[in-house]
Amino acid sequence: MSEHRVQLASEYSQSLTFESYPAQSHIEGVWVHALKKNRSGNGAFMEYLRLNEAGVQHLPGSLVPRQISVSWADPRRINAFHIHVKEEQNEIWCVLAGRLTIWLVDCRSDSKTQGAKRKFILSGEQPMLLHIPSGVAHGYCAAYEGATLLYSMDAQFNIQDPNEGRLPWDLFGADLWQDDNG
Repeated sequence: MSEHRVQLASEYSQSLTFESYPAQSHIEGVWVHALKKNRSGNGAFMEYLRLNEAGVQHLPGSLVPRQISVSWADPRRINAFHIHVKEEQNEIWCVLAGRLTIWLVDCRSDSKTQGAKRKFILSGEQPMLLHIPSGVAHGYCAAYEGATLLYSMDAQFNIQDPNEGRLPWDLFGADLWQDDNG
């Protein structure tokens, strides 16, 4: 640390705080994988998933897609919390446009990381894949421009008996969804 500290006037030094950067919580079975946008003079190309008979290739975990869906989030939309418990449904998310602040909470009773919370920010600017295992509650808040979410899952949606359990948006704290104004 430098020996040359800057002295602030007391009315400012009383309000001064410093940002901290604690390590993110680990949630068993959750992983992220950066994608590469290949840009050219006329646009860009990006691979989303490579598949073979066994499912997705070249990722930190396995998933055999049974459905691929797209969701459009209106600006500032909070869509939380969802959880899949009727049958196993693992998902891989990728934001193609806009930005989502995503919170995951491990609700599995048999998980080593039960109760752990983790925040992710996914954007179309720098696409990443996010794997969400069954039993992990997940929700998002779209940024001011909204967002387009592409996701793959290893189960198919059944409109007669949806496997889309809901938990209150603020069950894990309304502060999760507050803007960082600092």
